[in-house]
Amino acid sequence: MKTGQILVAMLAFLLVCGTAQAQFGKRLGKAIENAAKKTVERKAEQKTEEAVGKTIDKATDLDTYKDKDGGKDTGVANTGNADVAGVANTGGDTPVDTPAPSANTVEMAYAKSDFVAGDEIIFDDDQAGERLGEFPSQWELHRGNAEIAAVNGRKVINMISEDAWIEPLMKTPKNYLGDKFTLEFDYFQSAEKCGGSWQIDFMGPEDRKDDEVFTLTWSSDGNPKSFSYGWKNSNGTSTGNTEDIKLASNGWNHVAVSFNKRALKIYINGSRIANVPNVAYPPGWVTFWTGYGTAGKDKYIANVRIARGAVPLYDRMMSDGKFVTYGITFDVGKSTIKPESMGEINRIVALMTDNPDLSFSVEGHTDATGNAAANQSLSEARSKAIVDKLVEMGIARDRLQSAGKGQSAPIADNNTDEGRAKNRRVEFVRAS
Repeated sequence: MKTGQILVAMLAFLLVCGTAQAQFGKRLGKAIENAAKKTVERKAEQKTEEAVGKTIDKATDLDTYKDKDGGKDTGVANTGNADVAGVANTGGDTPVDTPAPSANTVEMAYAKSDFVAGDEIIFDDDQAGERLGEFPSQWELHRGNAEIAAVNGRKVINMISEDAWIEPLMKTPKNYLGDKFTLEFDYFQSAEKCGGSWQIDFMGPEDRKDDEVFTLTWSSDGNPKSFSYGWKNSNGTSTGNTEDIKLASNGWNHVAVSFNKRALKIYINGSRIANVPNVAYPPGWVTFWTGYGTAGKDKYIANVRIARGAVPLYDRMMSDGKFVTYGITFDVGKSTIKPESMGEINRIVALMTDNPDLSFSVEGHTDATGNAAANQSLSEARSKAIVDKLVEMGIARDRLQSAGKGQSAPIADNNTDEGRAKNRRVEFVRAS
């Protein structure tokens, strides 16, 4: 495949203001523009894959989740942020001031999700320790410009220029994803009619000449119609898109990507929008890019986490007497379970249903940031919330105990972002 072939297949989707559409292919130079013309000519021959979404059903066991904070940053889907101001962080809290309520109260409904986060965190950036106005320290700059900004007191990455292109700063820059991994992040959906455009590129490993293995593309303006995605398969290149996504306008939304050997799934706010069974080969690395014509627009991302692996829960439990999960997360400073946690919770329910002899102590852990007593109290509340949810879903209460451990049992270095992220966890310890 020629360089950029999947990228240019997104041209029909990305409709932003001014010169953005005309110049979209310039990200990788003139060769991309030429490839774009050829791609358009072959467009009729390409098979379009329908996005696989799930119908929102208020009668399911997920119920309907609402953004009770009316669009405040405290309702952001966070998967791994540092504890601050004495707030415990079992699943990720953000260092924020209390923002004023948004003018818009958004009801967020989530379809039943099967997303499960990877087991081994290899990159975790919550921007908490960054300085405003500086380039984010855990990222590499390819082109354009990006800097740390604050949105309602919350530190985020602002892609301030058009054609801004960044990637995580890793020890092995082109070969860190592996054949099983997950990526999660939050992005800000602007209320502007002409907001910024985004593309996430999963690039081929270093030993391959091809570039994009698969991509996700969307516009972050006030009323986006769809998300578009493209991937390489055994027959060449395919594309798909999905419409009518439930998004928080003028607020934060959560994106999750799961890759398992060849299978690709993409989720927006807990709802699966893409289910691709056969990607040609695993990518090696990932980049974030914003399009042309978007200078000065709202283009913010936050809470970026990459994790490897997906070892079956039963196998982990049998080998270690417990399993650790990073897939159950909570609202900031609260014991309210986030909707995107339901994929992991459903797996645990299935495990306990299939193995009626299993009983667990559900133990919440935090990192060492913040007040130890507050960390302890909130971890206890969050552990109890998980037990209550499992009981609600049919597991007998006498098979479960809750125990908050606070910051007393770290498993990694609290002096690094990745170490703190690993310490913020939930453990299911098999009861004797």
